[in-house]
Amino acid sequence: MAAKKNVKIYNSGDRPDNIVMTEHNVILECEEVQAQLPPFLRKFFIYLKGNVLPMTRSAYLKDILFFCNYLVKETTLTDAGSPKEITIDDFRNIKGSDVNDFIDYCRCYTVEGKDSIYVYENNNRSLARKKSSLSVMFKQLYREELLEKNITDSFNPIKVPKPGEREIKALQDDEVMIMLDAVSTGSGLTDRELIYWKKTKLRDKAILVIFLTYGLRISELQQLNVSSFNFNRSEFKIYRKRGKESTMPMNKSVTTVLNDYLNNERVDDSKLEEEDRDALFLSLQNHRMTQRQIRELVKKYTSIGMKTSREEGYSPHKLRATAATSLIGRGNSIFDVQALLDHEQITTTQLYAAHQKNVKRDLVKSMEWEIERTNSHNDSKEEKDDGND
Repeated sequence: MAAKKNVKIYNSGDRPDNIVMTEHNVILECEEVQAQLPPFLRKFFIYLKGNVLPMTRSAYLKDILFFCNYLVKETTLTDAGSPKEITIDDFRNIKGSDVNDFIDYCRCYTVEGKDSIYVYENNNRSLARKKSSLSVMFKQLYREELLEKNITDSFNPIKVPKPGEREIKALQDDEVMIMLDAVSTGSGLTDRELIYWKKTKLRDKAILVIFLTYGLRISELQQLNVSSFNFNRSEFKIYRKRGKESTMPMNKSVTTVLNDYLNNERVDDSKLEEEDRDALFLSLQNHRMTQRQIRELVKKYTSIGMKTSREEGYSPHKLRATAATSLIGRGNSIFDVQALLDHEQITTTQLYAAHQKNVKRDLVKSMEWEIERTNSHNDSKEEKDDGND
């Protein structure tokens, strides 16, 4: 078996090598999935490549591969032994009701492993995404005249919560202060966590402050490089979804925590492998931190801020919500907040503007019952009754 070759980047553009490499890996992942799917989908692959972003393309292809595996293993709609052997004639026999059965199957299904049986559940939002992936595929096959009918009109609707129906989860200001105190002093950490905290506290603090200040997505923070920052101009560059580039200003808090981390904790580049030398946030193994490591870090500190278990801690996306609600709560324009957070629609930002973090608490507080006075009145009445006995 041939050894896996190293990938070398010759980058003539402005985007950092790690951004280019991330997208390259997603494209390779897409090609690996495509190789497992029927050949008659080749034009559909070309359509996806030219019309959707690599991450979306990857999600579509994985959903379709899962559907094809379902056809092979769970139905009599094909005699194929693998997804790649499914024919266009098999697809021509698929009805809308068959896709509806598949979506229902996805609600809860089991996968048998070597030693365990795994149960998987999907909520309506996940089911709607799978339905969307199949709709795009069947519509494209119909447009290419490989299918005679557009069966997507027969797909059952899936009710998903509207954005305004979901409760926004964000830290309150006092919880933010407890969290920042924990990362500064180690308060609230277990003995085991304190061992690692002593080695990474400046890094962790910089991560939390950047999340809280800019409301970055986890991918945007994870991809940050040392070269992304221009301290002379007090700004740094990030790469958004859809390949957008954005320059962000730095305030004193961000400048302070970053300088503290870079000057006093981050290892020297000479001790790093070439691919990690420009990475801003490093793991204890001196590699660029993964999204999973960042997610676990955030859950740990937010759980301390909220005084709950580690499992109940918030994700980085909740810190994005915290940044939005805090900025709007301080009187900033929702249009400015929209630009900072890179919301495509102003309606998304308006959800945070409409969110009043203490509204329920204030309402309940206004309905306090005078229990103490009632109890005092009852006690006096009992004493009077006792005197009459």
